[in-house]
Amino acid sequence: MIYVVKAGDTVDSIAQELRVSVSALTYDNQIPYPYELAIGQALFVQEEIREASRSVQVAGYAYPFISTWVLEQTLPFLTELPIFSYGFTGNGDLIPPIWDDERLIALALQYGTRPILTLTPFGPDGRFNNNLISSVVNNETNRTNLIRNLIEVMQKKGYQGIDIDFEYILAEDRDAFTEFVVEVSLQMGAYGYTTSVALAPKTSADQKGLLYEGKDYAALGAAVDYVLIMTYEWGYTYGPPMAVAPIHQVRRVVEYAITEIPPGKILLGIPNYGYDWPLPFERGVTAATTIGNIEAVRIAVEQGASIKFDEVSQSPFFNYFDFYTGVEHEVWFEDVRSLQRKFDLIEEFGLRGAGYWQIMQWFRANWLELSATFFIGKEG
Repeated sequence: MIYVVKAGDTVDSIAQELRVSVSALTYDNQIPYPYELAIGQALFVQEEIREASRSVQVAGYAYPFISTWVLEQTLPFLTELPIFSYGFTGNGDLIPPIWDDERLIALALQYGTRPILTLTPFGPDGRFNNNLISSVVNNETNRTNLIRNLIEVMQKKGYQGIDIDFEYILAEDRDAFTEFVVEVSLQMGAYGYTTSVALAPKTSADQKGLLYEGKDYAALGAAVDYVLIMTYEWGYTYGPPMAVAPIHQVRRVVEYAITEIPPGKILLGIPNYGYDWPLPFERGVTAATTIGNIEAVRIAVEQGASIKFDEVSQSPFFNYFDFYTGVEHEVWFEDVRSLQRKFDLIEEFGLRGAGYWQIMQWFRANWLELSATFFIGKEG
């Protein structure tokens, strides 16, 4: 169950009321000594073991520099580990991650989790570069070279699939990109590898914008084994304060997506982070700080802030005033309530599962809640 902290609550009084141990309550919710709580904080409470509804696939993106401890805690809950990321040059030569990925591959295999090579078109500035995309998808020699290099690395290192995460694709490259994905999928399938593609969260086929026009939902969904729909970033670093993944917006994306792609091929994107915005917000000037969900609650406790829950977005938020800097802040994040709404959406629409961006910070209650709702499909 989920318990929301009220004024006057302590971990002892909550444990006594719910007939659970203090140690379980504090451990599951990562509440550090001296066990201070924030009013409005949502706690995951394991009352009893219940039958999970069905098996789902769960992916969690990780950078190669992830803490070994965090990775080992998370891998039992993952079907696959997309490792972020490999880049490429205009002629199709691969650019490996700066940090060694072999540690992650070995640990993933040890836990029965499939390591996935994530391919991204990052330019020298570290940003998505649509010129790189154009140079590969429109040139047969470059395309062939890239696919050959991918297969060589995957065979050498033990990857079991590829995730194509291309963003800001030019509208005129839409069909060429689809053809590239089709070719990748066919080649990977011949070697027993899976292919997935990350999709921007569209709500209609003709949606305008650089994030959307280069992605053909129906054609890409037909070409690959499954897709990840990036249903997050409504609230983002340079945008105004709001929920990162408001459920009413996520629902709109899913309702459209299932008209183009079979639900059994769709992973729902879930954010494992929140943002802290300084106020007042000024577009082009204000930048939010990315924070973990546990960190958000700690800030609320330290600042004496009460956590509220927005009924429309089904997301927690709070405001606080930093007396050291004289600046007011607004924080939006994820808790077990907002996450359960997303799990309910997976169940309602019969989606394949969930894809987390990203697993760099450990949020125990999320994984306990997920495994209480679903079986983790390790056979994927």
